[in-house]
Amino acid sequence: MVFSSMVFLFAYLPLVLLGFFTLPRPLRNPFLLIVNLIFYGWGEPVYILLMVLATLVNYALGYIIGLTRRKKPFIAKLCVAAAVAFSIVMLGYFKYAGFLAGLWNAVPFLPDISVPQIALPIGISFYTFQTMSYTVDVYREDADVQRSLVNFGVYVTLFPQLIAGPIVRYKDVAEQLDGNHPRASQFAEGVRLFIIGLCKKVLIANRMGLLWDTLRPGVSGYGVVAAWAGIIGYTLQIYFDFSGYSDMARGLGKMLGFDFMENFRYPYISRSITEFWRRWHISLSTWFRDYVYIPLGGNRVKPSRMYLNLFAVWFLTGLWHGASMNFILWGLYYFVILVLEKRFLIKYLDRMPAAFRHIYTMILVIFGWVLFYFDTGLSDCFGYIAAMFGSASCILSADALNIIVRHLPVIIVACIAGTPLGSALWKRIGGKKPAAVLEIILCMAGLVLCTAVLASQSYNPFLYFKF
Repeated sequence: MVFSSMVFLFAYLPLVLLGFFTLPRPLRNPFLLIVNLIFYGWGEPVYILLMVLATLVNYALGYIIGLTRRKKPFIAKLCVAAAVAFSIVMLGYFKYAGFLAGLWNAVPFLPDISVPQIALPIGISFYTFQTMSYTVDVYREDADVQRSLVNFGVYVTLFPQLIAGPIVRYKDVAEQLDGNHPRASQFAEGVRLFIIGLCKKVLIANRMGLLWDTLRPGVSGYGVVAAWAGIIGYTLQIYFDFSGYSDMARGLGKMLGFDFMENFRYPYISRSITEFWRRWHISLSTWFRDYVYIPLGGNRVKPSRMYLNLFAVWFLTGLWHGASMNFILWGLYYFVILVLEKRFLIKYLDRMPAAFRHIYTMILVIFGWVLFYFDTGLSDCFGYIAAMFGSASCILSADALNIIVRHLPVIIVACIAGTPLGSALWKRIGGKKPAAVLEIILCMAGLVLCTAVLASQSYNPFLYFKF
């Protein structure tokens, strides 16, 4: 079940909100735990058992860590190692077993092994990272142990961020788990955020995805301009798809009394790749910073070791996104750029005009998305890049021109919506009564328009669903 579906919007969500606010406060978390599992089991009921197992194991080990971290630190250390190992093994088996078996079979002279066909449990990359952060934080004494199994279960299975994040750390929602009583203003802000995210997804991301899916298969015949237009469409699609989902998740969280971190801060206005990764998928990049990079020594070590630490982070970042060589290369692509920026590029970029720095960043990001998309093989990736640089049969075919012109208004809207311009303008007029009324009208209009589009179209992909 995805947020941008009629079932979720007009059946599941209204029933959840009705039940949540009707029940007395002591029963709200048990109710949330049940509806979280229903949400997850809607598509993959068999994997509810896996999530329940992960919840029970990490709850038990976290409880022991909390009891022993001061009096018996060796036992606490064993327990945190066991908890992390359990999560890594579980994630590794379901996400990477087939990939690793394929690599084994590709090595000459090694006996072939069967490649297991394992379905990837939805959201496993997110909830395993959450459980690991919980046990590590309890061990570090950055978080108190959660004694209620129900409350811990709600944390692991919370449906707003279960499928595609943001990655929520236990210490950030611990107090809210014990008293999730949303204020009226918080609920209203949640509704606003949810509708904004829904509009991003349905009105922009889906249209940009359609542009990409239309141009990509015939790019060699559509021409060079079409190749660039197609990947720009994908660049906009993946941002509005993922940030739209994150906004919806944050909005739903606020409706239920939870505040999740902002996951995107207008990444496409960045003027360096370093800045881009401070603005893109913030919950993931900060997770790797706090649980991988800093424990390895971070910046406090000699340069050669620091670069090795960065390599580990970006190798794992690529691998986290998928069991395919293109994702690993995508991570290492950013590793190389970030090292170059850290070594010398930034000081030269700082002297350049802002427009140049922005173009530099966006070109590198666009090529990164080409590498990211083509998990079918590097030949497809390089073939598309070749089409961008002249291997296509023409500059721009008439058919491609018609396709691009049809999508041009949405491209323009997307380029504006990807900047803080609208938000800044709204802040200048915000706080006035007419603006508040206009905001309500716009939100309702956006919801009605999204509903009409969803009812009339079957094209509704969700990119990060597979991660």
